[in-house]
Amino acid sequence: MNNLPHFRLPTTRREFLRLGGTGLGLLAFSSYAPRFLTEAAAANVPAPQKDRRILVLVQLAGGNDGLNTVVPYADDRYYNLRPRLGIKDVSTMHKLDDHVALAPPCGAIADLAQQGKFAVIQNVGYPNPNHSHFRSSEIWETASDADTFLSDGWVGRYLDNCCSGAPEDAHSSDPAAVHSTVALPQSFFAEQPQNLFSVSGNFRGNQRQHRRLDGAAFKPLLDEFAGIAPAGDTGLFLSHTLMDALVTEKRVQQILDAYQPKAQYTNSMLAQSLQRVAGLIASGMETRVYFCQQGGYDTHANQFNNHQNLLGDLSNSLAAFQKDLEAHGLDQQVLTMTFSEFGRRPHENDALGTDHGTAAPLFVMGGALKQGGVIGAAPDLNIPDKSDLTYKIDFRQVYATVLHRWLDADPATVLKGKFEELPFLGAEAAPVPAKKT
Repeated sequence: MNNLPHFRLPTTRREFLRLGGTGLGLLAFSSYAPRFLTEAAAANVPAPQKDRRILVLVQLAGGNDGLNTVVPYADDRYYNLRPRLGIKDVSTMHKLDDHVALAPPCGAIADLAQQGKFAVIQNVGYPNPNHSHFRSSEIWETASDADTFLSDGWVGRYLDNCCSGAPEDAHSSDPAAVHSTVALPQSFFAEQPQNLFSVSGNFRGNQRQHRRLDGAAFKPLLDEFAGIAPAGDTGLFLSHTLMDALVTEKRVQQILDAYQPKAQYTNSMLAQSLQRVAGLIASGMETRVYFCQQGGYDTHANQFNNHQNLLGDLSNSLAAFQKDLEAHGLDQQVLTMTFSEFGRRPHENDALGTDHGTAAPLFVMGGALKQGGVIGAAPDLNIPDKSDLTYKIDFRQVYATVLHRWLDADPATVLKGKFEELPFLGAEAAPVPAKKT
């Protein structure tokens, strides 16, 4: 029974609504409600602030090949390791410095790097790396050591420590975090109940492909709920939660239907996810963290074209998102960060692909970056055959920098330890400028 609250709490509000129709989710949830209602009331956390800083996470699922993303074109060992898979025409690359360049499809984000709005953080990983997709993703999303298993995610701990317990009348209907994935990201798992929401694939431009939650749909759900809800404070809480989910669903529909992007997005899943995120941010929602995902990076075979296509989609989607934010006067308010569970091995394999590796670059993007370009040294490719790269920057250093300098949180509390911060943001969270009218 002790594990039940944690298992049930990290769900999307849409999933909670679906479970509510059967009563199973509500009944399982109800045993936990009285305790956290008391805790939330005691916390008395101040109301959310307008124009707060926002973090957008983009997961490159499958393990992105860093060497064919940020190419060490000046190192002959790169071409020795990848005689067929290596990118050979330097003139098609986008040089970041005298040592590395972004791959040919990444021209849009290369332009942002030249403007100081995009940074590459090199050689990011963690000690004792794990080559399992599941376990390494878990390590990144929970911010744990390789030999430690945590039940809550790093974003969930941030929400627990910094965003819980807001009064009922203080914009409490706005989700604390929103994701565009089908399943709840493990990063969002929390010990305390958090207001989470999913916009996974059901919204695409103005063509809604899901059922409208209008008044006719509300009543049967509420009538059914009324027959199963327990009496007292727990029942009141659950009825409020269900109604809040329905209201949020309706509001998000209206926001996304009305949103007019000021940049040209493609029809890719990532681009459309980021367009939805831009719409919700532009609406003034109090949401603090957004999570998007781009899959397909597990490139064991025939990697070259598939990987370059993925990078082109990533580059164009991120650039459109940044342009959209700038046109709405929101670029100083939003920081975007990519991550992947691991990089790939430096050596190409016999199937013209790469196998699971360790360290890889990640990207940060935003108008408030202190430093663009390249942070950290290029990977050391003087390694034995079939070996992994050695990481130089712990991914929790990136998280610590974001938590402290962007989200104004104590990174040691959230990350359960101290990690040296990086220079891509200022020494402390900068004030957010007023929105353009």
